[in-house]
Amino acid sequence: MCGICGIARRDQASVRPSLLEGMNAAISHRGPDGEGYTYHPGVGLAMRRLAIIDLNTGDQPICNEDETIWIVFNGEIYNFPELRAGLEARGHTFRTRTDTECILHLYEEHGPGCVDYLRGMFAFAIWDGQEQQLLVARDRLGQKPLYYSRQGDGFYFSSELHSLLTALPDQPAINFQAVDSYLSLQYIPEPFTAFEGVYKLLPAHLLIWQQGRITTRRYWQLDYRTRLDGSESQLAEELRERVFEAVKIRMISDVPLGAHLSGGIDSSIVVAMMAQASSLPVKTFTINFEEAGFSEAAYARSVAERYGTDHHEFTLTFEDIPGTMETVIRHVGEPFADPSALPSYFLSKMTRQYVTVALNGDGGDEAFAGYQRYWLDPWANRYLALPAFLTGNLLPALVRCLPDRSDRPVGQDLLNGLKRLRQLAATDRRASILRWGSYFSAAQKSCLWKPEYLEALDLRAAENLLIETFRGAAAHGDLNRTLYTDIHTYLPGDLLVKADRMSMANSLEGRSPFLDHELMAWAAGLPETLRIRGGKGKYLLRKAFRDALPERVQGRGKQGFGVPVSTWFRGPLAGWSREVIHENLADWFAAGALERIFEEHQSGKLDHGKRLWALVALGLWKGQLKETT
Repeated sequence: MCGICGIARRDQASVRPSLLEGMNAAISHRGPDGEGYTYHPGVGLAMRRLAIIDLNTGDQPICNEDETIWIVFNGEIYNFPELRAGLEARGHTFRTRTDTECILHLYEEHGPGCVDYLRGMFAFAIWDGQEQQLLVARDRLGQKPLYYSRQGDGFYFSSELHSLLTALPDQPAINFQAVDSYLSLQYIPEPFTAFEGVYKLLPAHLLIWQQGRITTRRYWQLDYRTRLDGSESQLAEELRERVFEAVKIRMISDVPLGAHLSGGIDSSIVVAMMAQASSLPVKTFTINFEEAGFSEAAYARSVAERYGTDHHEFTLTFEDIPGTMETVIRHVGEPFADPSALPSYFLSKMTRQYVTVALNGDGGDEAFAGYQRYWLDPWANRYLALPAFLTGNLLPALVRCLPDRSDRPVGQDLLNGLKRLRQLAATDRRASILRWGSYFSAAQKSCLWKPEYLEALDLRAAENLLIETFRGAAAHGDLNRTLYTDIHTYLPGDLLVKADRMSMANSLEGRSPFLDHELMAWAAGLPETLRIRGGKGKYLLRKAFRDALPERVQGRGKQGFGVPVSTWFRGPLAGWSREVIHENLADWFAAGALERIFEEHQSGKLDHGKRLWALVALGLWKGQLKETT
C-alpha cells in the first residue's frame, strides 16, 4: 500500500526533482516506510511505501529486466501468487516477491490489457520507454484514488489532491458547479473535483498519455442483466463460499492485521470468516459514542465474544470534533460532508496502534441492497401515484406537524423520511439517494447562493448525473438500476473516499472483501426477491450467514456509522459552527438564508444537522484554501 505521483512533459524537459519530491512529501502519511523515484527524459515517477508484503525487497519504483518499463503502484493484488506462477512458467524473471512486479510483467505481455487479470484494489502508473507512453489505471470499484491534471506541456497525477496541487504551475480556479453538486450529494461526484481542470480518474478506467495526448477508456463494468441459476439454498451456500474466499485472500500479509467491527451485519460476517480462517484470535476494533442511541458497540461486543476476538473500543466525544474535522477536510482536499468520516478517522487512528491492515464491511449494502431506501422506493412511487392535491399539499402539511427530534437514529430516520414527502414529489425517482437524503435540494440552493453565483449554476446537475447513470445502467428493473447508480456514484464518491483517506491518514491499509469484483459480479445476478424480502434488505446474505451471527445481530436493520450531529449543533458545537460558516461563506451565500438555517435548527422547527455539517465542512475547506494561496 502506497501513495504515488508523477509528472510527464510533452517537450521532454527534465522533471525538476524538487517538484516531484514536494508532491511525494505531501503524501508521506500514505507510506511512512520509504520513498522512491525514477527519472527519464520528460518523465518522473515517485512513490511512498507502506510495507505490507515483501518487507525487504519490495521497494519501488520497479523495472522490468532491461529497465525499459517502470512502475509505481498503490494497492494490493490478491491473486498475485497465481499470476506470478504463470508468468515464471512463461519465462519472466522476478527480482522481488511483490505483487507490484507481477503487474509489470503482465504489462509486457498484454500492454494496457494487464488490468483485466488483476484481482484487488489498485492505482498505478507505468512508464514505457520504448513506446514513450505513460499508462495510469484505477481499480474496478474505485477503492484507490487517482487525481490528474494537464497544464501547459505538463501532465500531473497523484494519489491525493493536495499533492497534485503543490506541483501545478498555476493554482486552478474553484469549480463552483462542483461545489453546488456537493451541496446536493455531500461529496463532489467523479470525475470532477473542487477545481477547474483537475479530475479524478473514474473507477475501472485507464488513461494513456503519449506525446501530450490523453486517451481514456473503460475496461470493466457490472452487468445486472443476467440471472443466476440454482435454488435459494444452493445460492446461499455458494454465497457463503465466495465471501469466505474473498475474506481469506485478503488476510495475506507480512504485518499484523485485524478488522473494523461496527456490529452491523457486513463487518460481523467479515470477522466471522476471519475467525474461521485464522488459528489466532482476530484483533477487532470498534468506535463508541456517549450518546447511547448512536452506539453500536454492544452489538460489536456480542460478535467479539462469540468469536473470542482481541477486542478494542474507542469513544468519540464532541470535544474531539473541531480539530478532527479540519484534519479530515485537509486529507480529502476538497469539500466532504459525510459525518461518519470522523469516527472512521478515530477508529483508524486507534487501530493503527495495534495493526497495519484492517478488513472492513464496505460494499455489502451496495452489493446486496442493504439501505432502507431500496425497499422504500417502490412505496414512494405508489405514494406519488396518488392525486396531486394529496401528495403536493395535504399529506406534507400533516407531516410537518410531527415533532422533529428523536433520541435514536432509527427513529430520527423515520421522522425525517416522513418529512421528506414534499421532497419526494420534487425529485426524479431515478435519483433515489436524493429522494431520501438530508442535504440541500435545488429549491433550497436557489435561496442559499447569492445571485451573482446563482446565474452560472445548474442547480440540478447532481440530480441529472444520477439520472444519466440510472438511464445508462447495464441492468433491468428499478432496483438493479439504483444499485448500479449507487455503485458508480455514491460508493466511489463518498464511501470509498472516506475509507481510503481516513485509513491512509493514519498509515493504515483497509481491505474490503465485499468489494471483490468477482463477488460483486456474482451478486449482480441475484433476483430481486433474494435481495429484499419482508421490508428488509440483504435477504440472501442474512440467510447464508444466519448461523454465524449472534441472534441480536442477525435481524438488525441498517444503522450505519450514525453521528449525533443534530444534537451537537443544537448544543456544544452551535457557536463554533456559526463562526466557521459566517467567517468563510458569507461571500458566497445569502446571510439571511444562513441565519434561517441556524434559527430553524436551534428552535427544533426543522432538523438541519446534516446541512449545517455540509456548510461547516465547506467553510473549513475554504478557510484552508485561503491559508495556502
